Parts: sequence; C-alpha cells; structure tokens
Amino acid sequence: MTNDALLHALSQLTSEARNPDTMDIDLLPTLDLLTRLNQQDKQVPLAIERKLPHIAQAVDIITHAFQQGGRLIYIGAGTSGRLGVLDASECPPTFGVDDNMVIGLIAGGHPAMFKAQEGAEDNPNLGEADLKQVQLTTKDVVVGIAASGRTPYVIGALKYASALGAKTIAVSCNPNAPIATLSDVAISPEVGPEALTGSTRLKSGTAQKLVLNMLTTASMIRLGKSYQNLMVDVKATNEKLIARAKRIVMQATDCTQEAAIDALKQTEYDAKLAIMMLLTQLPLEQAKTLLNAQSGFLRQAIALHHEDQNSRI
Repeated sequence: MTNDALLHALSQLTSEARNPDTMDIDLLPTLDLLTRLNQQDKQVPLAIERKLPHIAQAVDIITHAFQQGGRLIYIGAGTSGRLGVLDASECPPTFGVDDNMVIGLIAGGHPAMFKAQEGAEDNPNLGEADLKQVQLTTKDVVVGIAASGRTPYVIGALKYASALGAKTIAVSCNPNAPIATLSDVAISPEVGPEALTGSTRLKSGTAQKLVLNMLTTASMIRLGKSYQNLMVDVKATNEKLIARAKRIVMQATDCTQEAAIDALKQTEYDAKLAIMMLLTQLPLEQAKTLLNAQSGFLRQAIALHHEDQNSRI
C-alpha cells in the first residue's frame, strides 16, 4: 500500500480520529488528566455490551471446536498479538488444559512480545505461514485480532484459514473493518477515538482484552471447567495455586482444611475430583468414573449420584 493510500485508510478509522474530549490533556494537572483518561475508559464495557450477541456466537463456535478436539488460535500484531498470547498462556493453569488447546501467535514471533518487530505486521504471507507452522486444521478456530481491523498479517491469516475451511472470528474496534468481512463472526466494539490519538493500546486494547477473556472463560465454563463460580480444574503447579486448590475445595464442600488436604492428596491435587469425593462420599475410582461419564461436568455428576441414591431409598 502506498503512503497516500495508507494515510487515506487511517483517516477513515474511528480509532485513529482525534478525541474532542481530550484536546487539552497536555495542559491538565495530573489528577485531572487521570480523571479524563478514566472517563474514556468507562466507555469500553458499554461498547462491549452492545456486542454480546456476537460474542455469544463466537463462544458457541469455540466450544464446539473444543468438543471436536479443535484448538483456539489467536493471531495478531503488536498490542493485539500480545493480548492474544497473554490470554492463551493463562488458560493451562486456570483451566487445567493442554498448552496447545489455546495458542497465541504474534507477528514477528517471540521477540515481538518484548520489542516491536518493524514491518512484520505488513506482510500477509507471514500470517498464513504462521498458521501453517502450527498445522492449522478444519477443526480449529482462528481469532484475528486487530484494533484497526486492517492489519495485513491478520488479513493473510484469516484468508488462509477461511480457504482451508477453519472457522474464523474477527476482533477489532472499527466499524466495517476489513477483517470483519473475512470472518464467520465479527466482534467490533466501537470505543471511539483514543484519549491519545492513535494509541490503540488504550481503549481499544482494553476492549480486546475483555473480549478475549470472555471468549476463553465462557468457552471453558461451557466445557464444565467450573463448579458454581469456582475454577475447579485449576492446576496446582505452585504454592499459590496449591493454596487456591485447597480453598476451592473448602468453598465448594464447606469442609475443613484437613479434609480438603486429605482429598487433594488422594486425587493428586485434582480439585474437581476431590470435591466430587467429598460431596458424594464415593471412593476415588468410583468418583472418577462417574465424573468422566459426565464429561467432567461436576454439577451433573453430583446430581446423578444423588438421584441414584434417592431412587434406592
């Protein structure tokens, strides 16, 4: 794209416009400056609320893919790419899933997480190449993330994914974004011009992070990764998470710390299975068999056990 064409394209983007409410931010005292930034940030959740039906569609697509053995693959450049990598990296410890179930790809690769890789986002072929590198299949879902909605790297990735037959989702912060037309579902919260013109790590970045959090959290809940509002598939891989697992078991069963520790030791710190044992009083193997028969949905497994017990009375 020529410089003139790029300037014209940027001039059409809401995220690149000047914000009339922050024209004087360079003159404000610190507290007033922060107040103005905060006022802008308050617009983000309201913009996302207007897109909840689209987010729900995306969650259903992702959940179905997971159930079929597919993966969720985030792909983006700069801040957008980093947010995808961040959300992907937090899924294994939070939900006890395999490292490859949610993948984050960023233009420029690993170095781009820490330092901008100039020019990487401008090559659509790199987006396609990165998806080929992770062996994209038709079972997978590709989420292209770009605040502008026009990043060539993301466009190349979405075109390749669609041609292959994978489901695609676009997350941007501009109406009528090019990536929206390339995707099965488009999520485009319009947060308006940034407080600092063009700095899309601000409202746009916040909006994208909230959307990505929703996509993975809701999908994992739909897979049975929670009991009530407790993340019962947490991996107890460090002291903090071991303590959290104990607390989760105690909160779910109203048991003592000693009982929670005993159950967790029996289950090798599988909080969900420990809760199942404590609430049903079943031995380890029977609790595991019943839980597996319900595909890990703890509520269903407990309810089925209680129905069986009541039918015997």
